Amino acid sequence: MASPLSAKRFIASLIIGWIVLVSAQALILYDYNFPISIVLGDSFLSITMLLLASLLVLNITRYYLPTSYQYIGIIASSSVLSLLWLLISNSSLKIMFEEQAAYLGFLHNSLVIRYAFAFLVLTIVTIASILWYNWQERKKEFKRKSDVEALSREAELFKLRQQLQPHFLFNSLNSINALIGLDPQQARKMVQQLSDFLRGTLKKEESQMVTLDEEIGYLNLYLEIEKVRFGNRLQTKIDISEGCKQALLPTLLLQPIVENAIKFGLYDTTGQTLITIDCRSEGNELIISVKNPFDPETSMPKKGTGFGLSSIKRRLYLLFARNDLLSTATHDTIFETTVKIPQQV
Repeated sequence: MASPLSAKRFIASLIIGWIVLVSAQALILYDYNFPISIVLGDSFLSITMLLLASLLVLNITRYYLPTSYQYIGIIASSSVLSLLWLLISNSSLKIMFEEQAAYLGFLHNSLVIRYAFAFLVLTIVTIASILWYNWQERKKEFKRKSDVEALSREAELFKLRQQLQPHFLFNSLNSINALIGLDPQQARKMVQQLSDFLRGTLKKEESQMVTLDEEIGYLNLYLEIEKVRFGNRLQTKIDISEGCKQALLPTLLLQPIVENAIKFGLYDTTGQTLITIDCRSEGNELIISVKNPFDPETSMPKKGTGFGLSSIKRRLYLLFARNDLLSTATHDTIFETTVKIPQQV
């Protein structure tokens, strides 16, 4: 555990405190009209020894940190250390100024005050040291919890991304299987597109955020595969406002949203279906809206958010700690999914 002495601010405070105490004691002794040699000698020796005692306290509490019910021991240790300081400093001062009778009398009469002063200083230093080490321990515990939460969040995000892929992959393989006998050329084309799609997926798993331009490129691969499945029934329109292409968003975010739109737009309707994707900036947010038509008599889009959209909402919460980033709405026969992606300023 890091010692308070490793902090420059703490060392500076200790030095300033030493200078202040030496100066204060020198002024008090000077008021008693003692010679300057006694004033400086007493002040420097006494406070320096007190500083050494304080450093000893810091070192002891680094390896032995009292618990909440051991504060009586703190008082006892401060008392003993103050007594030792008093004995050593007074003995040294008597030897230094053995011929100064007036000073020796003053030294004897000030024993109680000196002891009380040392006890107060050492108790304050001890408590400050304990608070420092407790704070350091809380910081380490908080970091450990943060690391665990980050690992857990990353694991959940990875799991959410992995859960989305098999659903699409199985649908694509079923379509390829159906096309092999009817249209082998289209089947080969779909296999190649699926290969490109999965290759892009593996690359994107390495990063959490990508630009909108990259994500749209990946989405187009997915749409090409779906157009092989549905033929001319699936029509798409992507509208990207100026300045949005370099906006960042979580990788592999749009595919499950568009897949959900295709599901409700094509599965329960006949004829051509237009899926529109609109990307724009508002303030510090990237806004992406995906719209698809639906048949109110056969579809229930208000309830049909399914695993795809719920997993996206959870993923956005894990990344941005907000629950308001994904919303759905219906306008007559149009179902709209809107995603907001906060952008760093």
